[in-house]
Amino acid sequence: MAKTQKGWRVDDEIAELATARAKDRGMSVGDYIAALVREDVGGLRQRGLDAARRFLDEHQSVFDEAEDADRPSSGAHAA
Repeated sequence: MAKTQKGWRVDDEIAELATARAKDRGMSVGDYIAALVREDVGGLRQRGLDAARRFLDEHQSVFDEAEDADRPSSGAHAA
């Protein structure tokens, strides 16, 4: 796969953290950043979003009922 060289600016703290984590994983910083992007696009982030969607699909009625209970009723009230 062809590689493109880019130059982005980040805070020194972020650069140090990225360098340390890449070293811990036995990777270059470029490969580490590429892995983070891949995970963000199709990995853990997507699975988390999918799980949240499934949760809401299964339990939306509970949230709807709670919202309805918080609304004042529009019926007649005794004086």
